[in-house]
Amino acid sequence: MAFTTDTRKRLVTATLVAPAAIWLFVFLVLPFMAIVVFSVGERAPEGGYQAAFTFAQFANLGSRAAAFRNTMLIAPLGAFLCLIVAYPVAYYLAIKASPQYRLLLVSLVVVPFWTSLLVRTYAWMYILGSRGIPNLLSMIGIEDVRLLNTPGAVLLGIVYGYLPLMIMPIYVSLEKLDRRLLEASADLGARPVSTFFGVTLPLSLPGVMTGVALVTILLLGEYLIPQLLGGGKVFFIGNALVDLFLQSRNWPFGSAIAVTLVVVVVIVLSVAMRIAFRISGSRQVDLV
Repeated sequence: MAFTTDTRKRLVTATLVAPAAIWLFVFLVLPFMAIVVFSVGERAPEGGYQAAFTFAQFANLGSRAAAFRNTMLIAPLGAFLCLIVAYPVAYYLAIKASPQYRLLLVSLVVVPFWTSLLVRTYAWMYILGSRGIPNLLSMIGIEDVRLLNTPGAVLLGIVYGYLPLMIMPIYVSLEKLDRRLLEASADLGARPVSTFFGVTLPLSLPGVMTGVALVTILLLGEYLIPQLLGGGKVFFIGNALVDLFLQSRNWPFGSAIAVTLVVVVVIVLSVAMRIAFRISGSRQVDLV
């Protein structure tokens, strides 16, 4: 049986895509379908899941309002602080750094990923704990300073932990920037600040939106940093899920929160893609 060129191309494409599609279906779609089923069930008397069809779990989401509020406030704020710190670093790496040292400097940005986030977070627990910065401040007469188990400590841990994920997309956008545009702007009499806001920043916005979307989405499900640096006082949705699934064993309620979180992530991603598209004027913007 002879195949046309079009058919052969489609078969090759299907063959290449099939492994990834099967992987995503088995490890992403099927588990999510199970979570959706659990979310409309009831908690069994001994804990876990009991078959039912009710939306009572979603009606009870208000009981975890503090976790939702903390997540929806601190996650975007953490992403914004990452952006404030990351953009100058990415700008220096892409525009100002010498080409012979650029690869080394970029490598140093990703070096923290070679160490477990748990180990790095424990290091910050020591630095912010009573034997760290507060102890140094007490030596110069500044007493009773508490840094650990505060929203500020959580934000610091977020910026430290997620900074490379913000730097790299912005660096890629800036590294592709046509330097002739900067030279043309300078030749036309524009000051450096005007060139930055008129040329550099607009052209790097796809990378900015990619970094902000990526960091925000990951932060919406963050568990470790609030648990260790927040000391249980700064509760995220991820902490609520661990509590419901592993401790109180209320799987249906935990599933309802997880489904709600997925919906929020999809909304955030959709909005970010729409904003990036409008700003860039091109559909070639990748956010994931």
